[in-house]
Amino acid sequence: MLLYVFLALLNGAVIGISRAVNGRLSATVGPFRSSLWNHAVGFAFLTVALVVLGQWEFGASPPWAAYLGGFFGALFVAVNSYVFPRVGAMHAALLVISGQMISAVLIDWHTEGEAPSGLRCLGAAVVLLGIYLSQTRRTKEKAK
Repeated sequence: MLLYVFLALLNGAVIGISRAVNGRLSATVGPFRSSLWNHAVGFAFLTVALVVLGQWEFGASPPWAAYLGGFFGALFVAVNSYVFPRVGAMHAALLVISGQMISAVLIDWHTEGEAPSGLRCLGAAVVLLGIYLSQTRRTKEKAK
C-alpha cells in the first residue's frame, strides 16, 4: 500500500512539473500547439514503452471510452495550458483539484445513489475556502 501512496505523490509532483512546462510552452507557441506537442511526445513515449514491454496489441479495437478519455485528456491539457500562465501555478492547481473534488463527490453521489457524507462535503468546502483565501491575500498584496 505504501508503494501506491508514494506513486500517487510522485504522480502529483510530475503533474505539477508538467503543468509548469506546458504553461511556458503555451506562452511561446500557444495553448493548442502546446497541447499538440504534449500529446505527440506522450504518444511516442507510450508507443515505445508498450512495444518494449511487449504489451502492444496491433489491430485491437479500443473501447468507446478510450476515445472519450482521449478527448477529455487533450481538452484538459489545452485548457490548462491556456489558464496556467494567466492565473499562476498555485491557483491553477487549486482550481483543477477543486473541480476534481467537486465532480468526484457528484459522480460518487450519482453512482452510489446516496448523498455524500458530511466529511466529503467538508473536504471540498475546505479546498474552496483555501482558494478564496489565497485569492484574497493575493489581491491585498497587489494593492500594496
